[in-house]
Amino acid sequence: MNTINKTTVRIAVGLASTLFIGYCVYFDRRRRADPDYKKKVREQRRRNRKNADRNGIPNLSDHEAIERYFLQEIQWGETLIARGEFENGVGHLANAIIVCGQPGRLLEMLQMSLPSQVFAMLILKMQELGNRAQAEINDAPKIVKVKSIESADNLNEISCGQSAS
Repeated sequence: MNTINKTTVRIAVGLASTLFIGYCVYFDRRRRADPDYKKKVREQRRRNRKNADRNGIPNLSDHEAIERYFLQEIQWGETLIARGEFENGVGHLANAIIVCGQPGRLLEMLQMSLPSQVFAMLILKMQELGNRAQAEINDAPKIVKVKSIESADNLNEISCGQSAS
């Protein structure tokens, strides 16, 4: 009488799993029916986009996100280079170097482990990224402070801190 037969156990497990799945479906429908659900999803996506830079670089104040990004980019770079996709692999390694705390040491390790042609591609990619960043800095609008404007008539003559004459 103390032994429970297999049929009873199967029925109990089936009933428990059916109840669990039913609860999951109920909860999901209730969550989606919430009027604020879409608003919350949009806000979460907006926050995620705000935290990520245009290049996909995470928020630099979040150490864990940077570490995950660094490891992910290294892994992708190594995988792509092993497949023979050197350009894509070098791009991922360059992204990892950008967020690395000690890029010099990482470059030394990569120089020892990568073929010389691939390492040369990596150096060229880093130079290209540096040139692009410098160009973005140079193209950024300059903020010019005007020390004083003597009258409202002078306001029309001033364009970026210079007189129109």
